[in-house]
Amino acid sequence: MAVVTKVISPEEDGATVRHILRAKLHFSSHAVSRLAHGGACIFVNGVSVHTPHVLRAGDVLAVETEDRRPPKAAVTPGNWPLPVVWEDEHLLLVDKPAGMTAHASNFLPDTPTVAGALAWSRGADFIFHPVNRLDKGTTGLMVIAKSGYVHDLLRRQLHSERFRREYRAICLGCPTPERGTVEAPIERDDTSVVARKIRPDGAFAVSHYEVLAQGERLSLLTLRPETGRTHQLRVHMASLGCPLAGDWLYGVEEPELIARPALHSRRVTLDHPVTGERVEVSTPLPEDMQSLLRRWFPAGTEAYA
Repeated sequence: MAVVTKVISPEEDGATVRHILRAKLHFSSHAVSRLAHGGACIFVNGVSVHTPHVLRAGDVLAVETEDRRPPKAAVTPGNWPLPVVWEDEHLLLVDKPAGMTAHASNFLPDTPTVAGALAWSRGADFIFHPVNRLDKGTTGLMVIAKSGYVHDLLRRQLHSERFRREYRAICLGCPTPERGTVEAPIERDDTSVVARKIRPDGAFAVSHYEVLAQGERLSLLTLRPETGRTHQLRVHMASLGCPLAGDWLYGVEEPELIARPALHSRRVTLDHPVTGERVEVSTPLPEDMQSLLRRWFPAGTEAYA
């Protein structure tokens, strides 16, 4: 059971539990309401209390953050590999393989899902709170909160210096200059069910890129999204005339080169929303992208994997 604790300071003497939950522990009003009606999940000095309870200096407030309600939609468990690379009682980071979506889709009912893999390994009552989502073809790190409370705190960090995401990508050609920023709004492409495009009326979107190595016809990049629009990195690289290798939607479909967009969520750095520690996790390129490095790039490029 995940628990958040706080010792009440002299300055907080006389405050109610509700006030401390909102002002100091940053529970949303919806979360506080859920706690107020959720049974015994708030304790002061080991005794169950309600949100109007008045606190005194030195009191130890403990709040159980685990979701008690069942998932809104049933998740079908599946025995699909999903490596967990970092975990504590509040959150976990997984290394998502290609071909796996976050949730089940009516368009792709038989596709492996992160939700289903976790339901298989953690139990069908595990409630899935993805903080950052990855496209079906994108591999790498996804951050998953174990409660709505931690999910809400992490979502507030997303797209800030407190929550940084770094990707590796392999693109066709080489962008000029070799380091830069793309600031271009993105919106749905009215001619497609799934595609996005750069449009003046689109949502604000910023991506940073840097070329790490050049091969015969490909370049290896570091990409850092400053915002989180759907297909953002793929759309922005295509706008530079350098679509990702294997990106059939925004570039050229070349299954003999790679069967998916060559994009990998390589590193995540975040401030833990409960403990305050700086968490930094990285994962190497999957085999299909490493194969491109061996085949198309100078010797030694594998060091960037």
